[in-house]
Amino acid sequence: MKKLIAILFPILLLQVAAKAQIQHVIVEKYYVSDSLDNTDTIDGAARALPVGSKTYRVYVQLDAGYRLKKMYGTANHPLKIKSTANFFNNIDRPTAYFGYLINKAWFSGNPTLALDSWLTLGLCATNYNGVLKTDDTDGSVILPSWGGTASVPGGILRNNDTAAGIPITTEDGMKPKTGTFTTWINNGFIDSPTGTEDTTVFGSVNTGSQFISTTAFLQQNSGVIGDSLTGEKVLVAQLTTTGEISFELNLQLITPGGASMNIVPGNNSLPTTGDTTVNGMLKYPPDAPVCGCKDPNYLEYNAAYACSDPFSCIHLVVLGCMDTLACNYDPAVNFHIQSLCCYPGNCNNRDIALVCPGIATEAGVQLYPNPATEGITIQFSAGEYIETKYAIFDSYGTVVLQRDLGMRTGNVVENVDISNLQTGLYLLKVFKGNNNVESKTFMKQ
Repeated sequence: MKKLIAILFPILLLQVAAKAQIQHVIVEKYYVSDSLDNTDTIDGAARALPVGSKTYRVYVQLDAGYRLKKMYGTANHPLKIKSTANFFNNIDRPTAYFGYLINKAWFSGNPTLALDSWLTLGLCATNYNGVLKTDDTDGSVILPSWGGTASVPGGILRNNDTAAGIPITTEDGMKPKTGTFTTWINNGFIDSPTGTEDTTVFGSVNTGSQFISTTAFLQQNSGVIGDSLTGEKVLVAQLTTTGEISFELNLQLITPGGASMNIVPGNNSLPTTGDTTVNGMLKYPPDAPVCGCKDPNYLEYNAAYACSDPFSCIHLVVLGCMDTLACNYDPAVNFHIQSLCCYPGNCNNRDIALVCPGIATEAGVQLYPNPATEGITIQFSAGEYIETKYAIFDSYGTVVLQRDLGMRTGNVVENVDISNLQTGLYLLKVFKGNNNVESKTFMKQ
């Protein structure tokens, strides 16, 4: 039995953990601009990158096998991306309004384009996945020699502010893509009179500090997988601003089985409803840390909790059989595994005499039929004139039927009416004298 439970327990953990779908939302501080970067006036326009601008990249880490298909807004759950100051956008970015459309070859002639604000699904440039700089191992296309419009000696974009970690001239957070993509669809962004320009805060026409929409979406029909070597992280946004960012994201995933499911911001302790579930990590910064039980040995476990609260881990997982008709029914079990249940004639090729020893033939007390419906017959030897009695206990140890048989000798046969008992597992105890007790387990159908 213990060996079987050991085999089943990892399966249980996988079933519970699979409910998470999203493991983490990661906000990476990608770069912090300085006064040298501010000299790049973007093709002569006085719209330079402000000093102290912080470039963030937002990643969603999925469970293995899930794909990110869509980022969207609805009336009940608007897509919100905001800052306490305007977002930076380069004006020399014609028609490439999303990260997956940007050509990295443009960066050399327009270095601050590498710090633009945009949305995406996975890609940070055509044919390149966006990855955390700490997960990047192939160097950088951003060269220290790029001097921008002011031809700064030694180049720009080389600020090595420790708050941004690895310099982007060392690792640029770009790796050749590994997935195959089909049709891209977007709505609610390119809405200028000509139908070719993005007039939101992510376009080159207008500036602003927030994007809120109940209808906008960005979709990749085949879904985007994360880089398995870096932990299934999918890039969804790059945001540059001197302010503090916040967002609420709604995501549609494709499950390993091919079904679609929607995940929206909210209290991740709420139950799943239909094809939509909630995850508190999709709101940044969270209203408060969404903490809970992150120990998979407890029923309250959920991998989606943002932080651990050990006090919320209350009920240890106890695997076993919860079927009262089974001979090995255990009232202490709180997670039912049907394959662990044993019945006379059906014990999944296991020896029922070992799993349920009380149901096997025992020397002394005999009981039949077993299982029984209306009555049972008990048979035992009383020896030489001894006080005898029997009692029947239910699975909780409560006496449900008993009788004093008085002084008996020799072979005793007693018919017992059990028609009024509930279906389930029972224990018969026969008392012979003061110190001799024999037991037999039986089932009432």
